[in-house]
Amino acid sequence: MEKLPTEKLSARALNRATLARQMLLARERRGVLETVEFLGGLQAQVPNASYTGLWTRLVDFDPEQLSALMTDRSVVRISAMRGTIHLLSADDALSFRPLCQVVNDRGPFGKGAYRKALAGIEQADLVAAARKLLEAEPLTNGRLGAALQQAFPGYDGSTLAWAVRDSPLALVQVPPRGLWGRSGAPTSTTAEHWLGRPLDPAPSVDRMVLRYLAAFGPATVRDAQAWSGLTRLAEVFERLRPQLRTFLDAGSGRELFDLPDAPRPAEDTPAPVRFLPDYDNVVLGYADRGRIITPEDQVRLGQLNRYLAAFLVDGRVRGAWSVAPAGPVPEVVVSGFTELSAEEEQAVREEAEKLLRFHRPDLTEWTVTVRMRADTGG
Repeated sequence: MEKLPTEKLSARALNRATLARQMLLARERRGVLETVEFLGGLQAQVPNASYTGLWTRLVDFDPEQLSALMTDRSVVRISAMRGTIHLLSADDALSFRPLCQVVNDRGPFGKGAYRKALAGIEQADLVAAARKLLEAEPLTNGRLGAALQQAFPGYDGSTLAWAVRDSPLALVQVPPRGLWGRSGAPTSTTAEHWLGRPLDPAPSVDRMVLRYLAAFGPATVRDAQAWSGLTRLAEVFERLRPQLRTFLDAGSGRELFDLPDAPRPAEDTPAPVRFLPDYDNVVLGYADRGRIITPEDQVRLGQLNRYLAAFLVDGRVRGAWSVAPAGPVPEVVVSGFTELSAEEEQAVREEAEKLLRFHRPDLTEWTVTVRMRADTGG
């Protein structure tokens, strides 16, 4: 019987470890590609979110560097963990995407509503037809669906296109989608065609778990499963146990795993105000998010079937933010879930101004509005 660890980590200790891994205790001098890889990718279904995520973590981040990495195909936008769009390095895209296929397998061909609509079509035939079309020319969902309707008459084009998205066909969204200040409609081709290399035929889930712990540890098995969308990772953690360090979560009593030499700062380490983009992985990367947000604030943040952009005070989510660009003077609206002290509000204002100057370096004036929950109806 495996001996349980005796060292306990409090929620605050877990918070500081998480902030250190996620580069949120201090902006770091790292390369953009190195950072994307270290973080295990960046959530990216909102095109500009990755730029804010890197700005809040890196010293003197130049958004054009990320755009250049997307243009030269070193970084791609691809459905991976949890079946959602992530920004991944080319190497990670080719290895993570096959591991995450099981998440996509829960899609249209496995759902009753779609199964009836797709009756009579073999998935392999649909994939082959879609591959030929997409490798001839990157296509939007609409154009792909219209082309597939010609190959499969009598079927709904939109349903056919979405079935392809969840099929074993690994698709990347090509530029200008996601480029700084430009973007465009989601237009896709296959990862193999875009990168000129095949998907990893034998991707390592062990390596993926170690990468997760490097960026998110200490964490539980359930945390890793929530981040990845994969199941049955307990056997992976057991296989890796000899090379990991274990702790107990002082709150839940659950076993936590971590890399032995990974940073775990002291509980009293100062944590600055940080602005996070929509769907940032530091909020979504755990089954138990108590280390960074309360259950009540998690509900407030997850409004209208999306996660709002959050800001941190002393390492924890204290509210949401948005930019209102209309009018002669752009405005950052900061909505606190709980009252901020005068000192906290000043720190939030200063960071909000830096954020707006990052997004709009041409500005000579701006407005920061801080509202409390009672004012917003949140």
